[in-house]
Amino acid sequence: MLYSLRRATFLLLLPLLAGCSSLYFPPPPQVPLLTQKGEWSGGIHTNFSQNTAVQGAYAVSDHLGVMGSASFLHTDKKKRAEDHDFGELGLGYYTRLRDSRVLEVYGGYGLGHTKRVERTPAEGITRTLEGSLDKYFLQVNYTSKDKKTYHVLGRDWPVTYGTALRASYVTLSNFRLDGQPHTPESNIFLEPITYTRITLVGPLDFQLISGSNFGLRHRRYLKAANSVFQFGLVVNVGGQSGGK
Repeated sequence: MLYSLRRATFLLLLPLLAGCSSLYFPPPPQVPLLTQKGEWSGGIHTNFSQNTAVQGAYAVSDHLGVMGSASFLHTDKKKRAEDHDFGELGLGYYTRLRDSRVLEVYGGYGLGHTKRVERTPAEGITRTLEGSLDKYFLQVNYTSKDKKTYHVLGRDWPVTYGTALRASYVTLSNFRLDGQPHTPESNIFLEPITYTRITLVGPLDFQLISGSNFGLRHRRYLKAANSVFQFGLVVNVGGQSGGK
């Protein structure tokens, strides 16, 4: 459990290392870990930048799953105001391996709107950037084989680890800089993440997500400058036991 606490502390510091100059705030890669037909997964995540996501997934057959998420960020600080709303839908394949691990592969589409207003106390508003976002993504989720249990505070805390990799093609269109049309931008992002789930009670888990965001193209406004760190609660109902 001490290792997990140290790891969690390190994860909490990651947002301090990330910049905020991009118009794209990635939602956390969704890891529903479906195991059988009829299973439902839901979750809510946020971070210290107030980028919040509500997610849900459902197993429509023994190997076919659908998932969706809505993320939003609305901040009004002294130097800038951010408004970011984004939604995703995905369809994919899931399977449970013989050693209890779960493998999932999803593809999907997302769209949204982003706006940033920059200002200074002396000049007021200095720049306004606004545009539409479109995204195509492919994602692979994979749980670890071992599930560890730590005995702390008089009870057992089961802990599960896993990884995910998302590749996304994102475009910034209808882009306006200070109200004037500006050249659109596009980028390809790779988002490898790890997640840790700590069972709280029944099907309810606390989840930490940490990872990196790499932009394969050099862009000024659509770049990998925002953290993919998230923490929140997830729940799986109707699935097989022992795999998550």
